Order: sequence, then structure tokens, then C-alpha cells
Amino acid sequence: MASVVQQASHGALMDTVYRHQKHIYDATRKYYLFGRDGLIAGLDAAPGKTVLEVGCGTGRNLACIGRQWPGAHLYGLDISEEMLSVARQRLDSSCVLASGDATDFDANTLFGRATFDRIVISYALSMIPQWQQTLDHAASLLAPGGSLHIVDFGDFEGLPRPLRRLMHGWLTQFHVAPRADLAAVAARIAAERQLSLRTLRGRWGYFRRVTLRR
Repeated sequence: MASVVQQASHGALMDTVYRHQKHIYDATRKYYLFGRDGLIAGLDAAPGKTVLEVGCGTGRNLACIGRQWPGAHLYGLDISEEMLSVARQRLDSSCVLASGDATDFDANTLFGRATFDRIVISYALSMIPQWQQTLDHAASLLAPGGSLHIVDFGDFEGLPRPLRRLMHGWLTQFHVAPRADLAAVAARIAAERQLSLRTLRGRWGYFRRVTLRR
């Protein structure tokens, strides 16, 4: 379990990163956070289904999910109060938002429920130091028939080498580290928890999508 000190330290770092960026976050990220809309389109979140986004940030994805899947019950978790302040302004009170650490949050305490039909993690694992624990914890919260949907940076192997180096260097400035072994770790968790696994490699290896289904 992540220590209280680790949680507080990472939360403070994220608040520092986003204190000013939060005002331009959505306007800029749409140009390079690819694969999010495809993930949302494939959620199949019928009315009455519960959808949790881990690392919900400004609430952009939850707002899109609400429009595309009306009637779904929405929940969002983030460690940054700076980002949650934007999400609270964007989303109405029907969406339950909470502050917590993605590695070990207590869903019952924060949201009043133990499991969810759909869980989304969009470009968050690359910013979470204990990302493997986050992935496993999210998988443990799936309801029967539920699915965990992940999209994040890939290996960029299809890009020219200078551009690959540029991308990695640029992302490092924002404390982002693409998880090259995401698919392998997801496969291990799927085997341990008896989940089905589907992966999709985006064009040029720019992004990776992973779906775990109970």
C-alpha cells in the first residue's frame, strides 16, 4: 500500500504541475492525447451502468462519456485538487468526484460502492509512479461483466528516431513516462484475475489501448 507520505508527495507534485496548466489543459492536450475518443465510443455504457474514471483530471472525458452515454452513472477520482476544481465546475452534481490516490483508494468510502461496470484510465498511468499497483487495483473493482479501459502513450517506434527522442524529452518535462511494458503487465494481471485481455497499438506506436474484461 502506498504510504501517506508518498501519496501526499505525489499529490503536491501534481498540484504544482497543473496549478497553471489547468486553465489551458484541454485546449492543448487535444492535439496529442490521441485515442481517448475511440475508447469512449467503445465503452458500451448503457443507461444505469456505472462508470469510474481514475485520474479524471479536468473532467473532460467524463463530460464526453455523459454526452455519448446518457443515463450512465459517472464517478471520477484524481489526486490533484487543482484539476478537480476544474472538473467540479464542468460537471453537474450527478457526477460524484473524489480526491484520492489511484493505487489504493477505498471505493466504498469515497463513492458508496465497491465495484463499477466500466473503469477508464486515460493518459494517467504514465504519470503515476506506482502505475502497476494502480492497474491491478482498478481491475479489482470491476463488477461481473465489467471492463477496464486504458489508453496511454505507446513506444513511438513508428516515428523517426529524432522525433522519438524529442517526444520522450518533452514528456519528461511534464513528469510523464510512457509505460513500455503496459501490455505485458496487463496480461499478467488478466491471468491472475481471470480477465480477458484485448490490446490495440495506435498508428506509429503513438498510443496503446488495453481492455480488461471480467
